[in-house]
Amino acid sequence: MPAQVLMLMLALCAGLGLLASCNGAPASGASGEDPTTTADSTSHSGSGHGHAHGEANGYMNTSGFDELVARFESPERQGWQMPQLVLDALGPLDGRTVMDLGAGTGYFSFRLAEAGATVIAADVDQRFLDYIRARRDSLGLPAERIELRKVPYDSPKLSPSELDVFLTVNTYHHIQDRERYFHKVRNGLDMAGRVVIVDFKARETPHGPPADMRVPAARIMEELTAAGFQEVRLDSVSLPEQVIVTAFPQPGH
Repeated sequence: MPAQVLMLMLALCAGLGLLASCNGAPASGASGEDPTTTADSTSHSGSGHGHAHGEANGYMNTSGFDELVARFESPERQGWQMPQLVLDALGPLDGRTVMDLGAGTGYFSFRLAEAGATVIAADVDQRFLDYIRARRDSLGLPAERIELRKVPYDSPKLSPSELDVFLTVNTYHHIQDRERYFHKVRNGLDMAGRVVIVDFKARETPHGPPADMRVPAARIMEELTAAGFQEVRLDSVSLPEQVIVTAFPQPGH
């Protein structure tokens, strides 16, 4: 393939790739998905530089929007995503404010709202925010229960101490300059709050992106520590295909 054509295709992929949660494509299939992104590149370095996010998003966007929705909401996902276990990792939710970054179809956003949280469903892809809005309205949920927030690639757009919990599922490895990004997250978090990152293990699994696009759990922990979090915990056992990394702005939890 001529180099000029290849560059054009990559550019188009990057343009199409917008933030949505990677909710479980077959890891090796042609239409396999990866979470869309929060920045211009993912990383195998501590500062989040490496793979262009267009590469990962191009991988996901080989599927059309309707196919992505069907995959994100597949009943089969319940078995490996184990959403209730993830919710349990967030601590008490009733009355708490939670950002769901890379909300996608709202797979976790609606579960968070049902558990009593006030939810900020954040994504860079307007299609997914429109999908959540339509579903929210059809369920009769008030807009303030699930706020829709379109975020740029390089910022969660948080006010100081706005959140009790920051959750991102299968999206971490897309974020560029993760240390800087999560420093912004920390500033938007109440000092008694927490960050919970769920992302695919750094090996081949039945779902998720190719192994070379994944971030090892040890690196996630290093990057969160560099971003200013004082206590970082790893659970690499509870989920079959993913790790859960929990970070606190202050020690003693």
